[in-house]
Amino acid sequence: MTAVSSKRHPYNQWSPDARALDRVGDKWTLLIIRDLADGPRRFVDLQRTLPGISTEQLRSRLNRMVDDELLTRSRYREVPPRVDYELTEEARALLPAIAAIARWGYQHAWGDALAGEHVDIGAILRATVGGIVTERTGEIDCVILDEATGEVRWRVALSGGSGQLIRDLDAEPASALIGDEAAWRAALGPAGKHDALQIAGDRELALEVLEQVSAAGPVKVNAST
Repeated sequence: MTAVSSKRHPYNQWSPDARALDRVGDKWTLLIIRDLADGPRRFVDLQRTLPGISTEQLRSRLNRMVDDELLTRSRYREVPPRVDYELTEEARALLPAIAAIARWGYQHAWGDALAGEHVDIGAILRATVGGIVTERTGEIDCVILDEATGEVRWRVALSGGSGQLIRDLDAEPASALIGDEAAWRAALGPAGKHDALQIAGDRELALEVLEQVSAAGPVKVNAST
């Protein structure tokens, strides 16, 4: 087991929760793990998903997480140089815990977006998909329509009783939830208004996923034509 770095301020308690927080309780650590939930990213990609972190903070935190065996760092001989960061299995085991924090946030800290808050539908999906519990199998795309980029797809794969985000979009999914950012903000916001989202394919599968990644309970969504 990795020793606690001397640069830290450990709790100095012989308790499993304190030991865990010694390693992952620093600001940004859990959000970095969240944003690597669907696969490896480059430094600049993490800067994009974490707009509130400084370059030096991100570099320092990534170095520490590599030292702590929470991340792996892969360097590629390309021009310009490319470095990817990826979760280890030890870090991936934290995704259900991050989802549990997100569920608590839905219940006790959620509200409409505040002025200055960065809105990223993908971040909500990355935080919540690790908490899905289901007996179903299949894949569903969460599609965010954008006038500038066309669309952004987040694929949720259900198997083995749980869910995870994947980037392999080669095969057609069993279902899709489709809407623009305003529709997704309404669906994932405190009011849980899902009317503007549409479903393509397996409706029951889509509804089950939507229920588990949103603050609302059972939902009804318009079927696409």
